[in-house]
Amino acid sequence: MNHIEPGLVTFDLSPFFADPWWLVLIKAVFAFVILMLLTLFTIWYERRIVAFMQQRKGPNMNGPFGLLQSLADGMKLMFKEDFTPKAADKVVFMLAPAVVSISAITAFAVIPMAGEVQVPFTDITTPLQVTDLPVSVLFIVAIASIGVYGIVLAGWSSGSTYSLLGALRSSAQVISYEVAMGLALVAVFLFAGSLSTSEIVAQQMEPVSILGFEVPLWYAVQLIPSFLIYLISMVGETNRAPFDLPEAEGELVGGFHTEYSSMRFAMFFMAEYMNMITVSALAVTLFLGGWHAPLPFNLFPETDGGYLGLMWFVLKVLVVLFIFIWLRGTLPRLRYDQFMRFGWHWLIPVSLVWIVLVAVLRVGRTEGWFTSPTFLVVAGVAFVVLIGFSFLGGGEQPAAEGAETRPGTEQPAEFDAFAGGYPVPPMPGQVLPEFAGVLREDEASSSSEEDPDGRI
Repeated sequence: MNHIEPGLVTFDLSPFFADPWWLVLIKAVFAFVILMLLTLFTIWYERRIVAFMQQRKGPNMNGPFGLLQSLADGMKLMFKEDFTPKAADKVVFMLAPAVVSISAITAFAVIPMAGEVQVPFTDITTPLQVTDLPVSVLFIVAIASIGVYGIVLAGWSSGSTYSLLGALRSSAQVISYEVAMGLALVAVFLFAGSLSTSEIVAQQMEPVSILGFEVPLWYAVQLIPSFLIYLISMVGETNRAPFDLPEAEGELVGGFHTEYSSMRFAMFFMAEYMNMITVSALAVTLFLGGWHAPLPFNLFPETDGGYLGLMWFVLKVLVVLFIFIWLRGTLPRLRYDQFMRFGWHWLIPVSLVWIVLVAVLRVGRTEGWFTSPTFLVVAGVAFVVLIGFSFLGGGEQPAAEGAETRPGTEQPAEFDAFAGGYPVPPMPGQVLPEFAGVLREDEASSSSEEDPDGRI
């Protein structure tokens, strides 16, 4: 299936297009079934892990260990009343959930779930992947981008201000974090020299010399900054906590799907988990060696091939999904301006600098720059300078621009959280006074005298 050139594995994609139509159909149905089973399992998986973190039992009544709880939830939603708001655009309102769901399912078509396997009851061998393209990764990114159109259309067609605000938030969020995600993938393309998912998986099995030993090294280790940026971006891309601002119940009553019920709400609900699985599978493919076994199992052909590849692939996907769940059970929701600032001021600039560095390293390794004594001296001096800069600074933070100060002093002015009748959080540089001005000064002092511990 492939031929090896010096330092490069070049894949022949023709086997993906030589399968008979019935085999392509079987593989498509198999990928769909795997995705749906993983979706149902992930809902249970998340509930059980979060329950463990919060010292609860979680679902444990429907089926063994509560495994059928997801199926019970689906049946409940199926029989719930389905209604359409009077002010909604009915056609778009009905089509929006399908747009989100179809995009989540389609992206899974180019994910390699295992290597070549033998079709049962035949002598045919085929890659356990529906298809592959020379630009498969770009295909996944493009299909994932289409999903946001379903969210925007759902919010706009609902005829609700809350839904529209959630849709607008989602469009801004996806634009911001898809840019960072795309830039994180560029370093992978530079290292692999290809956009084909199966070829990127094969490139990660190329041995790398470490302490005199030749071992395969995943891109998650070789490209740690890209991997971390991708992990952060995929959480923002899928609208998951702590980046679930389009669904913020505190101010948007649920966000873009506020007006949806029954199975149309279930389609949004399942699309979120399918998107989680898709971006997790992409992380496994691009950074964690794909379907190949981890060390030391990948050193033995018996444990790194055939249908065992599907087992390793699923286990790796579950590990990445655990990161989603861990973040949800640990971190509070960010404020929207903090969230957007983090994407544009940190993730994107760091990604651009890292891409330039990776490109320089690739050219330098090809041209032999890193073997000269001059490079070692320059690198040592630069390292010492960076260490020195890390110990500098840390002075007093200046007051925020535009922050009011008390007359005759440099201290920030007190902030009235209820000015205008609406409770708002203080901005940087503002000080929230005791009780936020809710009690009069005489009442506050009397309360403090009655309870010296400060309790009311």
